[in-house]
Amino acid sequence: MSYELSINGEKYIVDVDGDIPLLWVLRDTIGLTGTKFGCGIAMCGACTVHVDGVPVRACVMPVADAAAKPITTIEAIGETEAGARIQKAWLDIDVVQCGYCQSGQIMSATALLAANSAPTDEDIDAVMAGNICRCGTYPRIRAAIKQAAEGR
Repeated sequence: MSYELSINGEKYIVDVDGDIPLLWVLRDTIGLTGTKFGCGIAMCGACTVHVDGVPVRACVMPVADAAAKPITTIEAIGETEAGARIQKAWLDIDVVQCGYCQSGQIMSATALLAANSAPTDEDIDAVMAGNICRCGTYPRIRAAIKQAAEGR
């Protein structure tokens, strides 16, 4: 079946089964490889994208559920005010170690900052708990979110 997707402000028509996960359409059909596969069961957060402004796990979201809704991936998150601040803070704080989880981390952090301009440590921990970093850069992630919230 054909689905029209609006991804990062561009329209795509994809001919795929409606139950295929959005992640595989993004990566394999459209070629946007910034969104990563981690666990396949929505537990690690590596595949986080925004659908209609809400962070979702693309590894379990059927493409049919995302059709006709705006989708934002890591490739375009820097075009938003919150995304640009988060990405700058990520670089300033030198958050990345191996980098594999970082697209999902940035997508979740951006959604947090867009919804809450002054998150507390508890707010940050609650929102970011679903994103696993095997390198353990959690203190730098929190510091970067705080810096982005302060607008530095």
